[in-house]
Amino acid sequence: MMKNLKITISYNGATYCGFQIQPDSITTPTIQGVCTEALTKLFKHEATVIGCGRTDAGVHAREYVFNTRTSLSIPNNGLVKALNGLLPHDIAVHTCETVDNDFHARYSAKSKEYAYLIHNGKTRNVFIQDLAYFYPRKLDFEKMRQAAELFMGEHDFSAYCKAESLEIVKAKEHGAVRQIYDFTVKYANEDCVELLVKGNGFLHNMVRILCGTLINVSEGKISLDDIRKTLSGGERKMAGVTLPACGLYLNKVVY
Repeated sequence: MMKNLKITISYNGATYCGFQIQPDSITTPTIQGVCTEALTKLFKHEATVIGCGRTDAGVHAREYVFNTRTSLSIPNNGLVKALNGLLPHDIAVHTCETVDNDFHARYSAKSKEYAYLIHNGKTRNVFIQDLAYFYPRKLDFEKMRQAAELFMGEHDFSAYCKAESLEIVKAKEHGAVRQIYDFTVKYANEDCVELLVKGNGFLHNMVRILCGTLINVSEGKISLDDIRKTLSGGERKMAGVTLPACGLYLNKVVY
């Protein structure tokens, strides 16, 4: 009898071409591809990994959820230990639990939270260059927090979607409309700023553009009124820059 397993992992995505298997993933590995290979070896039958969403190349996850099915009789804690032994050191399995057959890692999710890390020190830290975006200039927290508050609620985030993906997005039921539950600007430590954004769903590059917009607000390049104009279906060029992937983390998935 096949059982449905919900598996929670974390990963450093610096050397991966995102989560989803790509046509060239033989030469450029993906998280999904590596996990599928390890599970297939463990299960001794072909495994299917259903992820809670896509993450782009270079993006990390503190808590990523996928589900898979197997007929293998193995305790869940034993599976965690065995899978950690098969996976590379930049992917870690934290939990495994048996769930109802109708559980789907993506479609059962109620909300997601992303974190964006900005290294706001005076000198580049070479040891975290793949883990945070280096920004050495002073940040105006008050302006950034005021801007973050404007994004909260339900809006048309067309201006905050990768331009090449927008046509596909708009053809779907809800288009580019998403709801942001919370957007926080805080210090993670002495010289690292953390932007935390929680919502019911996110468009392609949306979090990186939201965070880039906050930086542009801090710099005085975008005003609060400019942001208000973007939140009813504005064009991509109206919003801020797309920050690099290195600072982005899938932080939490809520079911």
